[in-house]
Amino acid sequence: MKLYRTGVAAALLAGALALAACGSDKNSSDSPSTTPPGGSTTTPASSSSGDCASGSLKAEGSTAQTNAIQQWIQDYKKQCSGATIDYNPTGSGAGVKQFTGDQVDIGGSDSALDPTKGETAAAEKRCGGAALNLPMVTGPVAVAFKLNGVTDLTLTPSVIAKIFQGTITTWDDPAIKALNSGASLPSTKITVFFRSDESGTTQNFEKYLAAAAPADYTAEPSKTWSGKVGQGKSKSQGVQQALSSTEGGIGYLEWSFAGSAGLSMAKVDNGGGAVALDADTAGKAVSAAKITGTGDDLTLKLDYATKVAGAYPIILVTYEIVCEKYSDAAKGSLVKSFLTYTAGPGQAGLKDLGYAPLPADIDAKVQASVAKIS
Repeated sequence: MKLYRTGVAAALLAGALALAACGSDKNSSDSPSTTPPGGSTTTPASSSSGDCASGSLKAEGSTAQTNAIQQWIQDYKKQCSGATIDYNPTGSGAGVKQFTGDQVDIGGSDSALDPTKGETAAAEKRCGGAALNLPMVTGPVAVAFKLNGVTDLTLTPSVIAKIFQGTITTWDDPAIKALNSGASLPSTKITVFFRSDESGTTQNFEKYLAAAAPADYTAEPSKTWSGKVGQGKSKSQGVQQALSSTEGGIGYLEWSFAGSAGLSMAKVDNGGGAVALDADTAGKAVSAAKITGTGDDLTLKLDYATKVAGAYPIILVTYEIVCEKYSDAAKGSLVKSFLTYTAGPGQAGLKDLGYAPLPADIDAKVQASVAKIS
């Protein structure tokens, strides 16, 4: 099923209605989790998703995966009613810090642990052994905009970089006109929005610009926005709300958030032709990813500069950062049980929420790694 701009919003509504029928325990995406970390007990039980485990888990991090993980929690709890799982979407940077600080059981991050910044060592110290980066959600990053009378727009990496660097400042700039000869582009001022918090979405977007437009974007990709222009907004929700209310606005945010707000999204031409964002075009891009992790760690290297026809190049993968072996065996059993669901049956519904399922070969490796968690 392919989802386009309006399709994502409709699917999110349908998903919300379905979840309401299953239960009413979903966290607000803006509210912090209130369940403290602590001990848990494990009770194996039969369910359609495999053995259940009872107890509590606390997870935090990436806002990109908010819609996916909240539905997963609802669906998992429907089958495994003895489990309590809270997810606090505070951003990837916070997710890594909370995991390495032993404040949460699962960290969600749109970038794998960075060994050069001490994150891998800190995670291994917390775990008392191996820490794993497990890709779980493919979240395409939309270049979303609001421009009266314009919904179909094509941009190249160079033009995107110049817009976000403040070199191109109005929508009728010749560089934009040259790519959109049939569009009636107004002289409206371009207002750039970016994430003000530490964000894996920011880092992946900057990695894309650095790889696909190296002559125009020379900053070192970071979880903190490196641009010199624009307005910072907290979390994906903040960027979504700002774009929805600002004529001439443009920003980067996950497809699920752009679609649920009914925002227009630019087609991207990396050199292989203009490509619209949908689950299939994003999946085609992530299929080219290479696994660079060793052992059961599945860190991926994405090819942001791909020119493959039909591949949407601005993508991110959200990792669940976990211990391979938890000091609390009951906690490890619940982490294993929940991620067995998310990597298995949970992948099937992702298209309806504005995400792309993991490619089958990568998903099989994720499931094999999850099976070793204890």
